[in-house]
Amino acid sequence: MTLISFLLLTAGLRAAAEIPQYQVYELVFEGSALSPEDSPVRDVTLETTWKHELGEVSYQLFGFWDGDGKGGSQGNIFKVRFCPTLPGEWKLVSVISNDPKLNGQHAGMSILCIASGHPGFWERDPASAGGRWYRRSDGSHPYILGNTMYSYLSEYYLDKPNGSDIESDTRNCSAFYNKLRFAMTGDIYPHPSEKPFLDESGVQTDDGNYSHRPNPAWFYKRVDLSVQTACEGDMIADMIINSVDSEQGRSVLKAGANGGDAGPILRYLAARYGSYPNVWFCLTNEYNIRNPRFTASEIRDLGTRLRNLLEYPTPLSVHPNQQDWDPGLHDGTGWNDHVIFQNKIKYIWLAADKINLNYYKGAGKPVINDELAYEGEGDGWLEEDVLEAFLGVFLGGGYGSTGYKTGHKLGQYFAGRFDATGHSASDNLLWFRQQIDRETNFWKMQPATIFYTRKEDITLDIFRNVDYDFRLLKENGKTYVLGAAGPRKNIIAKLPEGKWDVVMFDLVTKSTRELGTEVSGEFTFDFPESRALFVILKKSNI
Repeated sequence: MTLISFLLLTAGLRAAAEIPQYQVYELVFEGSALSPEDSPVRDVTLETTWKHELGEVSYQLFGFWDGDGKGGSQGNIFKVRFCPTLPGEWKLVSVISNDPKLNGQHAGMSILCIASGHPGFWERDPASAGGRWYRRSDGSHPYILGNTMYSYLSEYYLDKPNGSDIESDTRNCSAFYNKLRFAMTGDIYPHPSEKPFLDESGVQTDDGNYSHRPNPAWFYKRVDLSVQTACEGDMIADMIINSVDSEQGRSVLKAGANGGDAGPILRYLAARYGSYPNVWFCLTNEYNIRNPRFTASEIRDLGTRLRNLLEYPTPLSVHPNQQDWDPGLHDGTGWNDHVIFQNKIKYIWLAADKINLNYYKGAGKPVINDELAYEGEGDGWLEEDVLEAFLGVFLGGGYGSTGYKTGHKLGQYFAGRFDATGHSASDNLLWFRQQIDRETNFWKMQPATIFYTRKEDITLDIFRNVDYDFRLLKENGKTYVLGAAGPRKNIIAKLPEGKWDVVMFDLVTKSTRELGTEVSGEFTFDFPESRALFVILKKSNI
């Protein structure tokens, strides 16, 4: 795919630049000089309007102060990031600011968007089965499978450098996963001298109560690098705004030093990252069990405010505690486009059923179990445990995230230094995602209901002689994906009319086996011994 690039327009370059579709175009403005003691993110507004030549599509995008534009915390540089979504000419028709030097600057300039192969933004597909799946702007439906590195932006671990590197960590992760969860701060492993915020004296701090005063150095050198590198690998950058465990980091949305108004940081994040097609936002991790806590009403208000600042279909949600999704989190505003819950589940049937339960609790939106399976000694999970869990999530009609945990708050899931050798499920999960994308139109499929009057008489749609822990994802009359942990003998499929191809997949061994080609009528097969098996039955020649 085409990689994201940054193109700077300086005062001396007035010719229309050619920008590939769905790439981020960065326009630099020069405003009044500002110092670390100032609060330009709160006090200086910059709003632009970009309009397509056909006149039917326009975007209103905020700008943000970026210090000297190169990571310094003093300067007069403001930036606007714009992502053209249609080929053709785009014109900057309006520039409004309360800084006279910014007001009207660059108004009337234009860029020429050229078609590209970039798949674009992620957005909920209401036309998918039950509206439970995501699609890209180009209409494709890659399956999402995520990883976690909460505090890797600090490159510090247990009070010392851990040898990690944001860019290489992100690239290495994107070789296996297409979503990465991370905090935008250093959380419980902060950098000793480089901090995400500035206090009233201009001194760097980890205290999120100063979120109205983001430090350009942190966001330019660390968050930007993570987001841009992830975008180059077409990996979702799932940014947790309000951090994970640190009380200071979790105060970002409390904004205590700004009278409790989180508006400035929300506008800043929408301006700085909302134009990236790979960015997702999670308001906060475990909003209702870690200090400072938030009520469902507070989350709805914050979510609605951020949604109203986002011009593109940026995915947005919040991460609760280990219970199911609270229906009180959503209202008629539709601020969240997906549901997050966390529940570490080793069993296919339960992982599937939890996805489906939260789908209904979440008003029929896509569901992600974002703490499904942490491999390693920390939670006592083996590779096979992780694989069984992910098969269950898929069969339940949803998505999941993993991580590698060696102890309490220890390991790759916090500190980074991604290594697929340690996180040994990674190559299997990549293989699994590839099989899903290659062999199924999963976005046309929904979970089937299992019926049984007694343990010996279990029916799962077209299947007989299955056990209670089997689960099925299906598109009626076209494709069936049946999964379970084996063994099980003499499973019977009463095939719908027509010819069918049957292939078995073993997620543990990353192997496939053809069971039948152009079969019809009643088909019998076995599940051998394995923790994560699935069979795909597809109508021949479709």
